[in-house]
Amino acid sequence: MNQAMQVISTFVGIDVSKRKLDIAVLLNGKIKSKVVANDPSGFAQLDNWLRERNISHHNAHLCLEATGSYSEQAALALVSYGWIISVVNPARIKGFAQSDLVRNKTDRADAALLARFCAAMRPSVWMPPSPAYRQLRAMVERLQALKDMHQQEANRLEAHHASGETTVLPNIESHIAWLAKDVNADLKLIQFCNERRFKFDTPPFNFPGNYSVGAAARLPFTIPAAR
Repeated sequence: MNQAMQVISTFVGIDVSKRKLDIAVLLNGKIKSKVVANDPSGFAQLDNWLRERNISHHNAHLCLEATGSYSEQAALALVSYGWIISVVNPARIKGFAQSDLVRNKTDRADAALLARFCAAMRPSVWMPPSPAYRQLRAMVERLQALKDMHQQEANRLEAHHASGETTVLPNIESHIAWLAKDVNADLKLIQFCNERRFKFDTPPFNFPGNYSVGAAARLPFTIPAAR
């Protein structure tokens, strides 16, 4: 355990959903709960609420599950306020819940579980990816979406040929051609950015996902989860 973690006395679990954050503060074995909006005003409200209770970034460790963009915007905001946070793979939380015999499944209970997990496991501190990394990751995710659409349209084209129904074939073929052009253009842009501007083959802690920006030319990808 590092020196910074030795002074931590308060553990905060944050259950993230699209519209709200359920917060559970574990202090001296007791849980205090709070709900705020999952938006900038809610992040500011959470920051103020914690500080009003003499909870500071010197004595608190916040923990939330990695749930994609919804958790990322909260994590980035909390880091900007100076909080120590961990963004944890949901599989780790599930395993902890099973070992802790947790049966309740509500947002409030999930937040309390995250606080207890944080206290027991002291997960690694999350370091936010750089804006450049996030931009490139978004480009790669968009590229994969286009490739998926291209494959879906190719499957439709094959099905229509097999059925003999040709009415919509020109439209499908046109869409396939457009998608192929867009995919190739995006891939070239990603490769250029990756080679000339970004060096992310060993990125910092990241949210679990399907893509590694450092391997943008070698779809499909894997990306390391926060430990």
